[in-house]
Formats: sequence, structure tokens, C-alpha cells
Amino acid sequence: MTGTVDTDLHPGVEVVCLGESMVTFLPSLPGRLADVPSFARTIGGAESNVACALAAAGHTVKWVSRVGADGFGDHLVDTIAAYGVDTSGVRRDPDRPTGIYFRTATDRATDAHEVAYYRAGSAASAMAPGTLSYDDLWAGRVLHVSGITAALSDDCLALMRELTARAPGRPLVSFDVNHRPGLWRDGSGARVLLDLARGADLVFVGEDEAADAWDLHGGDAIRAALPEPATLVVKRGSAGATVYEREVGGTGRGADTGTRGTGRGVDGGADTGTRGTGLGVDIGTGGSGRGADTVTSVPALRVDVVAPVGAGDAFAAGFLSATLRGLPAAARLRHGHLMAAATLTVPGDLGTPPSRADADRLADLDDAAWGTLRLGPGWTAATEQEVRTP
Repeated sequence: MTGTVDTDLHPGVEVVCLGESMVTFLPSLPGRLADVPSFARTIGGAESNVACALAAAGHTVKWVSRVGADGFGDHLVDTIAAYGVDTSGVRRDPDRPTGIYFRTATDRATDAHEVAYYRAGSAASAMAPGTLSYDDLWAGRVLHVSGITAALSDDCLALMRELTARAPGRPLVSFDVNHRPGLWRDGSGARVLLDLARGADLVFVGEDEAADAWDLHGGDAIRAALPEPATLVVKRGSAGATVYEREVGGTGRGADTGTRGTGRGVDGGADTGTRGTGLGVDIGTGGSGRGADTVTSVPALRVDVVAPVGAGDAFAAGFLSATLRGLPAAARLRHGHLMAAATLTVPGDLGTPPSRADADRLADLDDAAWGTLRLGPGWTAATEQEVRTP
């Protein structure tokens, strides 16, 4: 696409997040769902998780969705608004319920993990072109969406295709692949998600999910299959994350070049050291004049994991937060890791992010100090000395 975003048109909103949020029931004890005696109520949803984390980190965020005209819908809207998120773009559906789900305490990656979804026919599954206002959807500098929405219904898929079609004046579209095979009953998910990702400007994808969905192995292979997005972030689990950024020439919102000097990445590999002024100047969409990639990798932190659910959403929020602030590539990845660590060290989907000052201080550590950092439960409230202690 070509064209630019006039940020003066929407001075109050930095990011709009679109997607279903559900009331989540967390088990009081480990074990099978059949054996759990009681559950604690919280909320969960990939896009609302990103919205809440960004708002808690000090950004102006709007969540757009549909919920039922029921008590669970009230709970979702009230809880998300309490994080400081603008919920004025949420529509209430009098005929369809708010989605809910129950899960076990075990790691999602293990065979013992169980999730029971009650979302079929939910209010959010009725999202479709024409049911949501573009005054809401295009209100921010960034529109963040995920592949989960596309799997909810044919109407939701039509909406996602519309939003990822390159069109003049659209905001930067951030897309988290979020491949959930169980949601794609007809087996079309892999192909659909690849098509949607190609229409986005910034894509987040896990190395493992790219292997499962597309039989693509390693960041370079993923990038070869996804040349269109100006920015591709490949999450490599405990190994860290890599960002591919293309310098885009010609008209439109090309890559934010700033000055580029040869340096060393925090993983010790070569890094061309992107140093730009950030999204406010030029945010990189798949426009004309594609150039070569700048590739930056950052190793993951050592974290005492309490629960892994929501870590990918938190990583996306940290990366987007640093992008909005115009930080260089390595710092954006480090902020992603730090936000993920805040969620990994709590039992629910949402952790309390570190203060901006603390996050900046930790992101600025030298490579050796970053490599010895270890974070556990409560670290975001710890003193500077406690956080620095390996």
C-alpha cells in the first residue's frame, strides 16, 4: 500500500486491538478438569491481552470487539477498561453469549493440558464486515489483530481479509499468526494464515508454529515465504527472537531507516544496528522498492515460569511498545522478552509489566549482564538490586 498516517487525526489512540476476549476459569488445583473442585474467574484473549499490557505500560489503547449482553460481557468490558483501555468500540449482542473457557493448570504444550471452550456462536464470532466502525478500527497508529479471529467464523474471516487488504490510509497492521489447529475444523488454517500474514505490515510468528502450519524451518525460510511484511518477528522460544526488517524505498510508509551502522547483535552475531526515530516518522509497510533485510537477534531471558499462557501476547505488547517509542531493533526485542517474563511469572494471562524506567534499564544492560539475568515471580515489583542479582 501507499499513503501515510496523519497521527494528528487520532492524537488520543496509539494502538487498536481487535479480537475476541473470553471469561477464563483457572483451576484451584492441578489435575484433570473432571477432578478440579473450583475455578477462579479471570479474562483471556490474545488481542485484549495485548491491549491491557500496552495500557498498563502507559500507552493509549482501544479494544474493539463484540460481547454478549450478559454478566460475563459486563465483566470483560469492566475488567479490560480497568487497565486503562478504551472500550467504547465494543458492541453488545443481545442474541449471542459471551465466550468462556476452562483450562487446567498444566503447560499447554503437554498432553495433560486440557481446555474446554464454550465459544461456538459467541457474540464475537458474529463480527463481520460492516458490523464494526472504521472510525474505531482505524482510530490508532497501529491496528493489532491475530489469526484466532479468522478462525471463529466465515464472517470473521471475511473481516480479517478486509482488514489485511492493503488500502490507502490504513494504519500499520500488526498480525500475530497465533495458529490454533483445533479452531480450524476444515484444515484450511495454514493457508489462510499465510495469506493474511502477507497482507500485514508487522508479523509475529513462532518458529514452532511455522514448522507445524507451513513446514517451514528456521527464520530465513519463514522470511522467504513471507517477503511482503516490512517487519517479521520470529519467536524462537527459549532461544530468543529474531526480527527481519526491510528497507523500503519509493513512496508510502517505507522502512524507518534512520542511520545504520555495522555493529554486534546482543546474541553476538552480526547486526546492522537499526537506529531510527520510530513509528512516528516512517513505519514500514510492504510498499514499492523492497530492499534488503536487516536481521537482529536477541537471546531469551532465564525465567522461573509459573504458567506459559499469554507470554506470546505479552511479547507482542513489549515489542509494539518499544516500536511506538522509536527504539532500535535489539531494544524492541528485549522489551518483548521483558514483557513476556512479566506474564510467565504469574498464573494468569496478564502480568504486571515493569515500570518503563525499570524496563529501559534492563533493556540497556550489556550482553553479559543480560545473559546472566534471571527473573522469577514478583520480579516486576523488586528493587533494582534484586532484579540485577542472577
